[in-house]
Amino acid sequence: MKEETEYKPKPMVEVGGEPIVLHIMRSYATHGFRRFVLCLGFKSDYIKNYFLNRRYFSSDFLLLPDCKEPMISSPEESSDWEIHLVDTGADSMTGSRVAQTFDRYYSDVENFGVTYGDGLSDVDLGAEFSFHLSHGTLGTILGVNPVSRFGQIKADGDVVTEFLEKPILKDDWINGGYFFFRSGFRKYISEDPSCILERDPLFNLSKDRQLSVFRHSGFWSCMDTQRDKEDLEQMFARGEFNQPPKGGVV
Repeated sequence: MKEETEYKPKPMVEVGGEPIVLHIMRSYATHGFRRFVLCLGFKSDYIKNYFLNRRYFSSDFLLLPDCKEPMISSPEESSDWEIHLVDTGADSMTGSRVAQTFDRYYSDVENFGVTYGDGLSDVDLGAEFSFHLSHGTLGTILGVNPVSRFGQIKADGDVVTEFLEKPILKDDWINGGYFFFRSGFRKYISEDPSCILERDPLFNLSKDRQLSVFRHSGFWSCMDTQRDKEDLEQMFARGEFNQPPKGGVV
């Protein structure tokens, strides 16, 4: 996504006029999650500046002579979110980022959620969290159906009976990127910058039979390419995926 990410981090790429990370946070907030830790790396100052000045970016304001602070002249969205913006190193991998932020902000909680900054879904995160609590495993992963990279054909002998353009593969499940973990997961990850969440930590967790899967067959999409971003923009414009209400945003 060089067209978008040469000058800003991927979570700040906009969908529907707002950074994708804001859509992700709203999806959590609508299910009652209010405490966020953003693990920053590449161009961390871009994200810090956005959240620090969001109320000015999203509102009209008035500058008066001899006034040190601008006066907001349009209504602000209410905010009950607690947001920590934490530099975890530009070269740190996903497991390292989780380990660093756990030690700083999660050590007092029994369970916590983890997701990436480039995927959207209409999954009921409250239901996934309840599922996580009801199981005895250390981790829960969201399982979603992938979309085929290619068109699929069905045939009767040599005659094509059905053609499907990049269908959803209902019998296959992949990592949807929305996790819940118990605090005991900390021993599986390291602050070493090379620690990748999706490799040894999840591999060893599954080997120990400590990883459950919450299956979701509804909307899910990741934004890996410029085409993905354009597809999400079109889906957003058509209202094809649910967007939580905009209350509770700084």
